[in-house]
Amino acid sequence: MFVDSHCHLTFPELALRLAEIREAMAQARVDRALCICTTLEEFEAVHALAMDYDNFWATVGVHPDNEGVTEPSIEDLVERSERPRVVAIGETGLDYYQMDERKGGRSVADLAWQRNRFRTHIRAAQQAGKPLVIHTRAASADTVGILQEEGEDGSSDAAGGVFHCFTETADVARAALDLGFYISFSGILTFKSAQDLRDVATFVPLDRLLIETDSPYLAPVPYRGKTNNPSYVPYVARQLAQLRQMDVEDIARHTSANFERLFRAAKS
Repeated sequence: MFVDSHCHLTFPELALRLAEIREAMAQARVDRALCICTTLEEFEAVHALAMDYDNFWATVGVHPDNEGVTEPSIEDLVERSERPRVVAIGETGLDYYQMDERKGGRSVADLAWQRNRFRTHIRAAQQAGKPLVIHTRAASADTVGILQEEGEDGSSDAAGGVFHCFTETADVARAALDLGFYISFSGILTFKSAQDLRDVATFVPLDRLLIETDSPYLAPVPYRGKTNNPSYVPYVARQLAQLRQMDVEDIARHTSANFERLFRAAKS
């Protein structure tokens, strides 16, 4: 019924609890999940989950925050994306959150490596014909700008994809939608402080909407502060249903159909 479109089941908080988590997913009617890759070093473990379990799928990518790891080439990403049950490139994007030049931190110019890595992922996705999983934090103008420069315009030649764990403004949401991307909401949507985000969630078209946990992070209310896992994604769906005055079953149906459409092979 429900699909978690973004989780990190190879992270140590979850990897040793996989049997327990899968049972909790079944009890919560979460029947599918997309396991996200954040380094090339991690890829084999992420891919193994998708190969071992018929309701898991995998991505390949290097997270923008990760330094001191293998830098991917287009060829690295394309080759891995062609393996069975790998349905997307990412997560990739830009993250300027820790940057504070006034405090001796790095400048935008210092993060050129992030932008170069992002372009590599976009070009790989276009070559492979796989969608992108986009992470953007405190960098929305550059994220949207680079996507536009690389030809991501919603056309048949574009990769498309999803802005995951969306926390940006309504203007950024509209820009992402204009580029043909989907918008995915996480447990943040349930936080008391997230009214602006809830306002954004009310206007994203139903056929561009996804839900996720981003587990082990960002557990929704009533589990906020605890370790997150895919069985909690129905709480995100319930918040969306309340905001949009819909039945939660309808949110589940739409977001599951969107997951299947965007990731194409991701059907149980």
